[in-house]
Amino acid sequence: MPRPRSSQPDPLPIDSPNRRRLPILLRRAWYGLNQTFRRRIAHLGVTPDQFTAMRTILEGGDEGVFQSALTLRMASDPNTIASLLERMSKAGMIERQIHEKDRRAYQIRLLPTGLEKYEEARIIAVALQQELLVGLPEPDRERFLEMLVTVADTCHELARTEQKRSK
Repeated sequence: MPRPRSSQPDPLPIDSPNRRRLPILLRRAWYGLNQTFRRRIAHLGVTPDQFTAMRTILEGGDEGVFQSALTLRMASDPNTIASLLERMSKAGMIERQIHEKDRRAYQIRLLPTGLEKYEEARIIAVALQQELLVGLPEPDRERFLEMLVTVADTCHELARTEQKRSK
């Protein structure tokens, strides 16, 4: 018995040159967002990565956050984060202290200068996010962000699985 035809056209094969490609779309979206945000906060002397680090540090509470946890939460590598934190420390935005119980671990806290810069950049970040999401119908905005979380989590899990395989 023949299958009933759907009103939807058959999707293009995954390798079709005419099909949208997730990696390219994600990169294009990230690059555009990053460049726009970078330009809008340049006058503060802060980069998008520094803003993300400051936000992540604040989310750690009054005690700050361990450098290793910051590396994981920012989905980066230890050397990149160490370099980022070194620049932020020299700019007076953060302090890095050796943890009193684990001499190998650094605890990171925002200094008043970092908090001030973060608060100014946050206003710009929130406005930019609102500008970007206005292109989506209001009821779809939160769902879109939820789907991005799913994609990001899946990518993270796939990377962890590949890392385990390569050991």
